[in-house]
Amino acid sequence: QVQLVESGGGSVEVGGSLRLSCAASGYIFGSFCMGWFRQAPGKERDGVAFIGTHGTTTFTDSVKGRFTIFRDNAKNTLFLQMDSLKPEDTGMYYCATSQYSTIAAICASEHGRFDSWGQGTQVTVSS
Repeated sequence: QVQLVESGGGSVEVGGSLRLSCAASGYIFGSFCMGWFRQAPGKERDGVAFIGTHGTTTFTDSVKGRFTIFRDNAKNTLFLQMDSLKPEDTGMYYCATSQYSTIAAICASEHGRFDSWGQGTQVTVSS
């Protein structure tokens, strides 16, 4: 059974940084696409960043150049480094896995194929 546990959220001021972590268990970590999603209050959940099994990455336009996604396969952990944070980055952040493809861009195009989710970690950016 796949289990994902996010951590690292918190409250920061505009321009600050946070690093989110997602500890995974119950499957062969390196064999799945993974992604970070966020849900702002009153809005639908959106994809933020994705990483494939060979390290390919893709990002939503609003975070390009500010966020980095990477994985440590030896520690079964996914990370999201968030820099230059803005108020619009506020939301609940979730990590998820997809077996749909090994390539980040292909996984990112099919959000419905992400079938295992963590419980989320809250990020709040204040001005």
